[in-house]
Amino acid sequence: MIFGPLPLDDALGAVAGHTLRLSEGGVVMKGSVLDERQIAALRAAGHVEVIAARLDDDDVGENEAASRIAAAVAGTGVRRSEATTGRCNLHAVAGGLVLVDRERIDRLNLVDEAVTLATLPAYAAVHAGEMVATVKIIPYAVRRETLHACEGAVAGGALRVAPFRPTSVGLVLTRLPGVHERVLDRAAAAQRVRAERCGGTVAREIRCAHDEAEVAAAICSLLESGCAPILLIGACAIADRRDVIPAAVERAGGLVEHFGMPVDPGNLLLLGRRGAVVIVGVPGCARSLRHGGFDMVLERLAAGLPVARADLMTMGVGGLLHEPSTTPDARDASDRDVAED
Repeated sequence: MIFGPLPLDDALGAVAGHTLRLSEGGVVMKGSVLDERQIAALRAAGHVEVIAARLDDDDVGENEAASRIAAAVAGTGVRRSEATTGRCNLHAVAGGLVLVDRERIDRLNLVDEAVTLATLPAYAAVHAGEMVATVKIIPYAVRRETLHACEGAVAGGALRVAPFRPTSVGLVLTRLPGVHERVLDRAAAAQRVRAERCGGTVAREIRCAHDEAEVAAAICSLLESGCAPILLIGACAIADRRDVIPAAVERAGGLVEHFGMPVDPGNLLLLGRRGAVVIVGVPGCARSLRHGGFDMVLERLAAGLPVARADLMTMGVGGLLHEPSTTPDARDASDRDVAED
């Protein structure tokens, strides 16, 4: 591609490098392929040359290049828009989680400075139609070999959206003496909103005493009802693997897979399961709708993605979601025991 000043006599078919204002309010837009009418208008405005790009036979125009790269990177659940001004955006077909193959996307961005691909963070929750990535060609064209290298780097879909699936969530809330019922009402309402955001519903809710046997019985009842996943919100935060909530999971025949996660707020999350059903000991921060570690887990479950011990333990990078309390004796202000309204 040749870029620079061109005499108007040689500018037919070239791409305007900058927007030019003409007399009587006319304009030649940046990126326009110059035709005879525009060149005549430039002459009339007193121009003798124009800064423009002229493509070689081995060049691929910016819009075609952007569209082809977007098509290569788009996997399941992602659609591309029409390319314009060297940009092609990609959008989610349905609500879900953005899954990215960082290695391949980095490989594309390392091919040539002429081509860029920007995405949302991995596991970002998106709505149907939301933009999840954008391809931008920096100059007005790229070499054909560059385009082929970029297509090869991401071929097969390095970016996809795992759609949220309908889930029938089971919810257990425990009580301690002196705790107002409206505290549980608010916590339950927050979980209903969360489930609906992920395309599911809270199918059944059980309230019981903060007692190992009663919680275990509630878990079994929800399992028999076909609920999955099952969420356990204790009247007080889980303090140890031997506390009431984890002990109840084991008493119900389940397995406590992991306790704690490197995400704040949300450190005191418990991951358990009985068979294929995931059971989550919900941290206290989830009593509000403020985004925390529990949301990251629930969203993955709703999208049908596996959540295992190693998944939780590798969430530390980017896991500081909000500034934690700096009080010296604070375990986690968002996970403190709920003793009053």
